[in-house]
Amino acid sequence: MRDFLAGVGFFFQGVGWVARHGRWWLFGLIPAFIAFAIYVAGLVYLGTNASGLAETLTPFADTWAWRDAFRVMVQVVLFLGGLALAVITFTAVTLAIGEPFYEKLSAAADEVPGAADEPWWRTVPRSIRDSLVTLGWVMVFSVPLFFLGFVPVVGQTVVPVLGAAVSGFFLAAELTTLSLERRGYARKQRFALLRGRKGLALGFGVAVFVLFLVPFVAVVAMPAAVAGAALLVRAELADDAPAPATPVP
Repeated sequence: MRDFLAGVGFFFQGVGWVARHGRWWLFGLIPAFIAFAIYVAGLVYLGTNASGLAETLTPFADTWAWRDAFRVMVQVVLFLGGLALAVITFTAVTLAIGEPFYEKLSAAADEVPGAADEPWWRTVPRSIRDSLVTLGWVMVFSVPLFFLGFVPVVGQTVVPVLGAAVSGFFLAAELTTLSLERRGYARKQRFALLRGRKGLALGFGVAVFVLFLVPFVAVVAMPAAVAGAALLVRAELADDAPAPATPVP
């Protein structure tokens, strides 16, 4: 519990950092606004077409007396699933769009002496590749949880908690990537490091996940999340990490 609360605290340290460095906060809003506009368009499309999707997915319910009520429930689940997927992927997409922006913001908060500043054309492809791998792992956990959401009681109690934990862990993995790559850690080494400090990763990631559920908060909080992740790595993870076996090229 102590590590979990410490992880939550690092997000608020990130908020404090961007509050003291307003120029960096404005700088970090640019890619977040671009990603936000893309996701709003996608969710509006999903919302306006949820009825047709529900009918397509439930042909077996055509003869049910409570068909309409069931399909309304399916529409709600589809939209909430899309919203959850948007929250899960927002960080990865925003980091991919804004790699040059967030690399500089993270470096400013991290203050690693002698860190190499790689050109964006090298970091962006690697960031996209790693984000796709992370998204694959998210889907491995999220798809079963989506279907478990239909189970009475369990779907409304246990599943949301597990979903927040899974999403939070992978959000922490995405956000700490910049600082850990700066120290030479490849994807497998980063995940091993976070698994060793699950409480810390969950506290930070779940706090970000919950806040990102609030409309528009994800945009204004994204720079703080990047800064908070850099502060977390510098204060907690860097000292716990063994020397990387192979530096990131």
